[in-house]
Amino acid sequence: MATESALLERCESKCELCSSTAQLQPFVVAPHTQITVDHAVMLCETCKSQIENPETADANHWRCLNDSMWNQTPAVQVVAWRQLKRLSESEAWAHDLLDMMYLEEDVANWAMIGMDDDAEKPRDVNGVELKKGDDVTIIKDLPIKGSSQVIKQGTVVRGISLSDDPKLVSGKANGQSMYIIAEYTRKK
Repeated sequence: MATESALLERCESKCELCSSTAQLQPFVVAPHTQITVDHAVMLCETCKSQIENPETADANHWRCLNDSMWNQTPAVQVVAWRQLKRLSESEAWAHDLLDMMYLEEDVANWAMIGMDDDAEKPRDVNGVELKKGDDVTIIKDLPIKGSSQVIKQGTVVRGISLSDDPKLVSGKANGQSMYIIAEYTRKK
């Protein structure tokens, strides 16, 4: 709950897109899957449901992006950019706002990654797509299930293979073949 408290403090208990104070919930910004202060935003039920179900989106509700697109939080910028991108196909005002919006290069890459039609691809901690044969570095100590061993942070896994589950990659670490959660790796 500490993460949720930090998010509420950051947003001053208001939706980070439309400033509503009703029913705030954390929303993880893809391709990330865990709620962290850096990878989540606090949204009201209206914003959250319209993002999750774009076919129900009310274009006039999203005029609030005129203000929230200037937020200094990268996760908020990513969500605002993605919504403006979707709306810009049918709304001239959204296209104009999108033209005015500026994103740092890494934030722009994060925003575009989440717009992929096929988001079900293994991605490292930075959202970079992993491919068969890539070399990755483990970013934190990982316990090996079924044993007392640990894969240490900084261990390099060379020539990974992909699995049926897009969240997992396989490779050899410390002489053992194993599956590793892709989000705990960094592509070399």
